[in-house]
Amino acid sequence: METVAGGNFTKLQQQLQQQKKQKWFLLLIASLLISTLLILLTVTFSSGGNNSASTTQLLFRSYRRRQQQDRSSPRFVESKLAKPETSAGKLPRLAYLISGSAGDGVNLKRALKALYHPRNQYVVHLDLEAPVEERLELIRWVKEDEKVFQEVGNVRAVVRSNLVTYRGPTMVSNTLHAAAILLRDGGEWDWFINLSASDYPLVTQDGLELESLDCLMGPVTDLLHTLSSIPRDLNFIEHTSDIGWKEDQRARPVIIDPGLYSLQKSDVYWVTEKRSVPTAYRLFTAGSAWMMLSRPFVEYSLWGWDNLPRIVLMYYANFLSSPEGYFHTVICNAEEFKNTTVNHDLHFISWDNPPKQHPHFLTAEDYQRMVDSNAPFARKFGKNDPVLDRIDSELLGVSADGFVHGGWFSKTVKANSTELKPGNGARRVKNLISGLLSAEGFRTSHCI
Repeated sequence: METVAGGNFTKLQQQLQQQKKQKWFLLLIASLLISTLLILLTVTFSSGGNNSASTTQLLFRSYRRRQQQDRSSPRFVESKLAKPETSAGKLPRLAYLISGSAGDGVNLKRALKALYHPRNQYVVHLDLEAPVEERLELIRWVKEDEKVFQEVGNVRAVVRSNLVTYRGPTMVSNTLHAAAILLRDGGEWDWFINLSASDYPLVTQDGLELESLDCLMGPVTDLLHTLSSIPRDLNFIEHTSDIGWKEDQRARPVIIDPGLYSLQKSDVYWVTEKRSVPTAYRLFTAGSAWMMLSRPFVEYSLWGWDNLPRIVLMYYANFLSSPEGYFHTVICNAEEFKNTTVNHDLHFISWDNPPKQHPHFLTAEDYQRMVDSNAPFARKFGKNDPVLDRIDSELLGVSADGFVHGGWFSKTVKANSTELKPGNGARRVKNLISGLLSAEGFRTSHCI
């Protein structure tokens, strides 16, 4: 047994020596090949000896230069993405979402007509709580019955409806859904405005002619004219980092929105455990889920090239009344956008004292306060409330067909019309926006 073991050991030593000789031989061959290749390159591409650097030196210099560039400027996927831009036209284009639920079809149609202009883009949505017949009737009205929409092609009805719970994240997902549709199919536009079927405009898109009011109101501009004079990267969104009582009643509790997985609407429910307030970013909130967002920020919210919008969305999936905090938190934690905020939601809203979950319905008693607010929109209105008729006649000049006949409307619809008729009541919104942008400390009061 000892003899066999000794013989095996001798054979093993011989095999190791042979393998070492083979490795040295392969290394020698490889070095000879590389040397030959470098000599051939030098002879082939060299042009004049001392008068020019050798190809070998150029290759090594180029390699070192790339290494230095890689170390000094790291490469990220984000740097390869094109920066979003606003349209370069003189007059802006707006993109609207008007959403509703069961029984909101009549109000939604009325609001859409009062807001309509061929330059703008529109998405309308009735959620799954609305009866199938009501949803189908809205789709048919948009696609077949209303000839203006067919001719211009700028109104889209969401066919596959979402289930929306106001206090849950499904309202946020529905807003993002509409924004994605408008980015894909809506062409060029500058601002995204989300409204509900219980909202209504207090100012025209394109103006009107009410000669009886000229002496009272003087020369003014309408909404599109007013927005054409301000930077198109501004975001009108009410916000504050002073969340106060909302920390214990909204930020720390964990809620589940059944609308994320169910076809039947029901209220959110609470998990017994609570969570801590985020430390990776600051929470911002407001009493309003309504806003006017710039196209660059909407694109950022959907693409999220630094992942912040998705991280915050995951957090707000379990946040009570997330529509009043999600976009607010994203924009105020994004370095690229936090200095573009204007702390106003462009709405007149009348809250109870102390405030409840929803504002109270506006009536004729609120009319003058609506006008004095200078806001372009108001909420919340009941179905065909008489105050809407007064707004139509005194502020908007709505025609018998439900549209506001501005510069775009003559005997035929001008789909790309840049002809606008200044409206009488719209000076209010100009005063509002001018006041907001010229307020003392405006440039230093973003996201505080």
